[in-house]
Amino acid sequence: MANFLGGSAPAMARQICEGLTRLSPPILKRFSLDQMKALEFEIDKRLRGTRGEPVDLEDQAALTARGRRITRIQGALRMLRQIINQKKQGRI
Repeated sequence: MANFLGGSAPAMARQICEGLTRLSPPILKRFSLDQMKALEFEIDKRLRGTRGEPVDLEDQAALTARGRRITRIQGALRMLRQIINQKKQGRI
């Protein structure tokens, strides 16, 4: 059972969503299933918050940054869910 990189699930989710930390299978394999579920919840909450932020449609740079942020968060969620499924099936 490993500790979260930021000290807690919300802190690690914030670091991932801001692009300071990248998830990888070796990092995630150290976590228990409950810890991964908590991290998934926090990252999903951040994704909903990012999608809900109003953006000026005339500001192309802000639109691009928002799109990149959403893509980064979705990629992290996809990888996390894949590792959760593998752990549930006993492959890890």
